[in-house]
Amino acid sequence: MSVPLSILDLSPVSAGSTPQQALRNTIDLAQRAERWGYHRYWLAEHHFVSVASSSSITLIGLVAAATTRIRVGSAAVQVGHHTSASIVEAFGTIDALHPGRLDLGLGRSGHRRSQLGAETARPAKPVSDSVIGRTEIRDGVVVPPPFDPKRIVDRSRFRASLSALQQQGAQPLEFAEQLDEVRALLDGSFVSPEGVSLHAVPGEGAQVQLWLFGSSAGESAELAGRLGLPFAAAYHVSPGTALDAIDAYRAAFRPSAILAEPYAVISADVVVANDDATAQRLAASYGHWVYSIRSGAGATPYQDPATIAPLTAEQRRLVDDRLATQIVGAPSTVVERLAALQRVTAADELLVTSVTHRHADRLESHRLLAEAWGLRAARAA
Repeated sequence: MSVPLSILDLSPVSAGSTPQQALRNTIDLAQRAERWGYHRYWLAEHHFVSVASSSSITLIGLVAAATTRIRVGSAAVQVGHHTSASIVEAFGTIDALHPGRLDLGLGRSGHRRSQLGAETARPAKPVSDSVIGRTEIRDGVVVPPPFDPKRIVDRSRFRASLSALQQQGAQPLEFAEQLDEVRALLDGSFVSPEGVSLHAVPGEGAQVQLWLFGSSAGESAELAGRLGLPFAAAYHVSPGTALDAIDAYRAAFRPSAILAEPYAVISADVVVANDDATAQRLAASYGHWVYSIRSGAGATPYQDPATIAPLTAEQRRLVDDRLATQIVGAPSTVVERLAALQRVTAADELLVTSVTHRHADRLESHRLLAEAWGLRAARAA
């Protein structure tokens, strides 16, 4: 029996379009995803780039209000940009009106370690074939060598973003400490450093499912396993380390009141069309989008593949791992590769994201995949 399929949406802004339209597209896709039988609809949090999901918690509330059954959540809240109380109160507010449907996903982006990394990062070395390494194929799954962040050409935008997203002089908590605060606020056991018991209203007792997100065999994977929480690994962002992250999660897992056994989700970037050639054509500007991120410019408006020039050899070398691991093709092609990813990782669920220039093509990509995967479409009300 096939595992559930869920959707990760960044609300991408296409070249020639607007953030307002991107948000309307997100609501439209979420409503259709519910009808097509997808299990969850998760929103990513990114700032100062051409995606419209920067205020992801606000958008989660809008999506929850526009749907009735599908689970809605964050993939993930960047905890370094939020206080624990603001996270719990915001999710508690949405849960009060849409109870039992929310997934509170937490990621450690923006926390203290990220800041230190930004401050101490060395200038990137020129990209050459010698640093690309060799790509491994594991039972049909492409596993490239890990991407070295030092290859990012310009980190000034990243540092400026961190500064703009925090109050001057603020010191983000360590990830494990902030996770403890979030859990305490949810279960009503929170005590301030001054010894005062505080209760989130709304928030305390909210029927949210807590998730941790990660892309490597590091702190997030270990914490999720040790605390018995569900875990999502970002193969679509870090294909060279995501499989190791799931292994580390399972190795660290201890049963909890939430889970008796590990529950792992792995993400993949897909474009599905009626045939392989059409899908490849629709995905032709994906490399340019990834290059804009890795060059340090941040995600730019998603370009029309019909009008954009090919990547140069130097540009392509910076994004080869992501191009090799994007799953593109006819429904049967994509299903075969997704099934391989699930088989190799033993994932309990797959999370797919699909970015195309035209909204209609993105809708069709998700519809075709739902049909080919065998999702059961919801009956019309």
